[in-house]
Amino acid sequence: MSKIAYIFPGQASQYAGMGRELAEKFPVAHQVFEEADRALGFQISKLCFDGPEEELQLTMNTQPAILAVSVAAYRVLEEKGLQPEVVAGHSLGEYSALVAAGAIRLSDAIQTIHNRGIYMQEAVPVGEGAMAAILGLPLDCVYQICADARWDEECSAANLNSPSQIVIAGSKSAVERAVKLATEAGAKRAILLNVSAPFHCRLMMPAQDRLEHDLMRMDFEDLKFPLVTNVDAEFITTGLAARTSLVRQVSSPVMWEDSIRAMMARGVDTFVEVGPGRVLSGVVRQIDRTPKTLNVEDEKSLTATLEALHDAVRTGR
Repeated sequence: MSKIAYIFPGQASQYAGMGRELAEKFPVAHQVFEEADRALGFQISKLCFDGPEEELQLTMNTQPAILAVSVAAYRVLEEKGLQPEVVAGHSLGEYSALVAAGAIRLSDAIQTIHNRGIYMQEAVPVGEGAMAAILGLPLDCVYQICADARWDEECSAANLNSPSQIVIAGSKSAVERAVKLATEAGAKRAILLNVSAPFHCRLMMPAQDRLEHDLMRMDFEDLKFPLVTNVDAEFITTGLAARTSLVRQVSSPVMWEDSIRAMMARGVDTFVEVGPGRVLSGVVRQIDRTPKTLNVEDEKSLTATLEALHDAVRTGR
């Protein structure tokens, strides 16, 4: 019998048009967008469905938009009678995963993630921070490059996505030095990313402090199924552990490779990416090509995933 994990995407998975078909075809998904709109006081649904891209790319909009689409996709799967054994989410995707697990209410999550985007954007003035993807270098080499590039500034690993994909973050000049050093060290690619702030590093501490106040006022319940945290790649089941993880993850690296391996060690053999895009599915395949990867973001992908999961149940694989 297949053991299924749902994984929820983070920033960079957004695109104009996402979620529209789910909302049109499935009332339960439409209800999610209505609730998100009410919670925010503006039509995040319209931004998801129609753009414009430049507004959708703003961090304070991107984060609640992806969360809304991800939860809508999850609700459709839930209505079809499917539940995961475990969940995880990449950065803001952890909020989607916690909504799915029943730990936090959608309305609370939408409002908080909108504020999170504002806090993260305001933590570092535009142009002073940067992030870069380093492809094809081992982690210990990336750590050394960050240390050599730092020069009393901030430069550290931010997303430990896979053996071949590590994202770094910090002060713009330090990250630019790291990109040059990584290229000289033989990286397949070392490129600056088009992001508005240096996420998941020490420079985000002001945002973390502000977000902690919001999270302390939110209600957290124990989880219906376990979640693997970004910060420790450990399984949690309590609301208290969930709140602590959300606070710490703002300035801590995303331990995504370790999270995927932890789930596989517990027998997970199928990962379903729930939400826009297939970024995480590609990352899973970089980590290990053994597990099956599926996704749900529209009616076509939903149908394909339902057929694949039903076949797995029928054949016992």
